[in-house]
This record gives sequence, structure tokens and C-alpha cells, in this order.
Amino acid sequence: MYFAYVLKSIAHDYFYKGHCQDLEKRLAQHNSGMTASIRPYIPFQIIYFEQFETEMEAISREKYFKSAAGRRFLKKMIAS
Repeated sequence: MYFAYVLKSIAHDYFYKGHCQDLEKRLAQHNSGMTASIRPYIPFQIIYFEQFETEMEAISREKYFKSAAGRRFLKKMIAS
């Protein structure tokens, strides 16, 4: 199983979109500061994710989340 996910910084108005195979492990990695570019925004919480059979599907969905249409979609999903 693969996941496309969206994290929100608890302390800032910052969202991170990504994909992985182990969602909980990846969240722990982000919150431990392993990703230097988002270190100033930790801690994070998972606010949305989708599950896929293949890595390519998860990557495709992550790319969608990063598009204008994907950001609108996520805004609707998070608001509800």
C-alpha cells in the first residue's frame, strides 16, 4: 500500500504534500526534523490522506494535490 498525504503545521499556516509507503513512520520522520526544508514548521499532523495500490498512483495524486485544482479540492475536503 502507498499513500498520498497532506500534513499541516500545528504552529504555522503551512501545508506539506507527499507520498510514502508507511504513513505513521513518515510523519515521525517529518516531526523529527529529518527534512531540512520543512524543519522550521514542525510539528505536523496528518490532515488528509488517500491509499493506493501502486507508488505511481500515489505520486500522481501527490502531483494533483500540488496543482491549483488539487489545492481547491483539499481546501473543500479540509473545511468539511
